[in-house]
Amino acid sequence: MEAFYLAVIAAGVVGYFGVEIGDMSASFASFAVGCNIKGNVSIGTGERIYHMPGQEYYEETKISPLYGERWFCSEAEARAAGWRRARK
Repeated sequence: MEAFYLAVIAAGVVGYFGVEIGDMSASFASFAVGCNIKGNVSIGTGERIYHMPGQEYYEETKISPLYGERWFCSEAEARAAGWRRARK
């Protein structure tokens, strides 16, 4: 019964922020299978930038599906989706 109530609360929170549950689960699913390229949206410009493991700001970069950020499994996938590689 607790799981049911938690699911209802989570759905309400997700609905409140205007994010579809399917969008969020896709982002988490990508990370779960080892996709480690971080697709980040710049706060100032809205530019979509991806960060590779080992790049200067990789560790500091956080992915928030609420802002359209996501994980990628390859650079080709990120570029095909319209993202550019981080300069550092």
